[in-house]
Amino acid sequence: MDRPVRKDIRLKNFDYSRNGTYFITVCTKNKMCILWDNNDKYKTIPTENNDVSNVGTAIGRPNCNAGKILLSEYGRFARQGLMNIHEHYSMVYVDKYVIMPNHIHMILRIDMMPDPGGRPMAVPTISQVINQFKGWVSKKSGFPIWQRSFYDRIIRNDKEFADVWQYIENNPVNWQNDEYYVG
Repeated sequence: MDRPVRKDIRLKNFDYSRNGTYFITVCTKNKMCILWDNNDKYKTIPTENNDVSNVGTAIGRPNCNAGKILLSEYGRFARQGLMNIHEHYSMVYVDKYVIMPNHIHMILRIDMMPDPGGRPMAVPTISQVINQFKGWVSKKSGFPIWQRSFYDRIIRNDKEFADVWQYIENNPVNWQNDEYYVG
C-alpha cells in the first residue's frame, strides 16, 4: 500500500539546531482527547480558587476562570516529559507550555553557549528533541499516543514571542474555539 506523500513543513535551508526560539505544537494520534482527566464535554471542573496550575509551567500558568483542569495519567507523563527535556539537552529550555486534551503547545528555546574549553558540543535539532519527548511519553503510556510529526514556527522577534506566549496562556480558556477542538 502506498502512503501519501507528506508535504515538508520545515523551513528550507534553516538550521533547526542553532540558537533560537520555536513555537511547537504536538497533537495526539487521531486527536484523541486523553491528556485531561475531565474532558467529557470539554468542560472544566469548577473550584473555589479557579486554579488550572496543572496544565502549564509555574512561569506560565494560564488564568482560567472556568475551573480546575486535571491532567490524566497520559497528561502527567507529557508534563514529566517536558520537564525532562532540559535534563537531557542542557541547551534546550521549555520556556512555556500548555497541555490541552489532545495537543500540547510549547515555546522551546535553544541557547547554546560557547564552551570555554573550545570543545564543540553537538546540539540537537528541534526534531530530535520532539521525537525523543514523544517517544518517552509513548513508552511510559504503553502505546503510541502522538500523531506523526509536529508543527513548528520560528519565533523571530519580541512581538512574536509575546503573541505566542499570550496564545498559550489563553488556550485553556478558548478551548472550545480552538482549531484542535473536537466536540
